[in-house]
Amino acid sequence: MRIAVTGSTGLIGTALVRSLRADGHQVVRLVRRAASTREEVTWDPKRQYVDADGLAGCEAVVHLAGAGVGDHRWTATYKKEIRDSRVLGTAAIAETLASLDAPPKVLVCGSAIGFYGDTGERAVDEEAPPGDGFLPSVCVEWEEAAAPAQEAGVRTVFARTGLVVAREGGAWGRLFPLFRAGLGGRLGSGRQYWSYIAMHDHIAALRHLIDTESLSGPVNLTAPQPVTNREVTAAMGRLLKRPTLFAVPAPALRLVLGELSVDVLGSQRVLPRQLEESGFSFAFPGIDDTLRAALRN
Repeated sequence: MRIAVTGSTGLIGTALVRSLRADGHQVVRLVRRAASTREEVTWDPKRQYVDADGLAGCEAVVHLAGAGVGDHRWTATYKKEIRDSRVLGTAAIAETLASLDAPPKVLVCGSAIGFYGDTGERAVDEEAPPGDGFLPSVCVEWEEAAAPAQEAGVRTVFARTGLVVAREGGAWGRLFPLFRAGLGGRLGSGRQYWSYIAMHDHIAALRHLIDTESLSGPVNLTAPQPVTNREVTAAMGRLLKRPTLFAVPAPALRLVLGELSVDVLGSQRVLPRQLEESGFSFAFPGIDDTLRAALRN
């Protein structure tokens, strides 16, 4: 299968491309420069430009590109970057696919469980409405931007991703060194739920979305057993055999992170109902197995 991927140099994109190529698929990477090989396609999400000819013959597109939510303090300028990188990029991809004489069968469009906002102790699945605040509003616009592809008959799936557990990047890429040094601890009260997913399961789930024709619309990519930050802290200390005494109080997080602290301290108890009902099987459903898998890799 010929599959196009945006965000192919990111944490998830790199792993996905490696997995697809290992199984013999032809992967076309969208790059923000002049394409230098037949396996690259030029695009500019800010200008909403995509070289449509380069997508000819693609049976699937996986759109993962977007500015990192936790990469910088949420200034007004960076919040605009977060929003524009997702909304404009998705609109460019969707409009280009809609313009093709033979569009791909499926568009797997990145999204996030930030859609639901702070759910507290309430468990939610794909039928839940959007929450309030910056991230939910971004996710709503992000998904709405894919409308041209949907209207053109492309099966469109929104991969609402949780916290991907990987040693080499993302939130956990920052946590592991701290816990190894004995500096890990709960964040705020520790009662907030973290909906996580092992990197292995996340890549397998993305491929499941590509292959499963019955799936469309939002699909939560989270493990079936969300845990609290306090439980994550205990598991990290247990597996790394390190103390977890350095709790970070909520006021300190707000001072250091600013508005981003809302996301860190918020609780999201998200369940992957669509994935499970479509027959997907998690290799690492529990937090201990997920952490062990990340440490092995």
